[in-house]
Amino acid sequence: MAKKDTATVTIRQTGSPIRRKSDQRATLMGLGLNRMGRESTLEDTPAVRGMIAKVRHMVEVVEK
Repeated sequence: MAKKDTATVTIRQTGSPIRRKSDQRATLMGLGLNRMGRESTLEDTPAVRGMIAKVRHMVEVVEK
């Protein structure tokens, strides 16, 4: 079966999870981020967009 060309989004962690709520830390881990400056490329789905919105003060979307 051929793979579909799916849209992806690349995000970079810009803020520290120190002194943040545990659910925000868990969201960062779910996005594949755990250290400032790390980047993660994920499939662009509504669920991922919701996770990005939850921690928008600690991440930025990278345009490539």
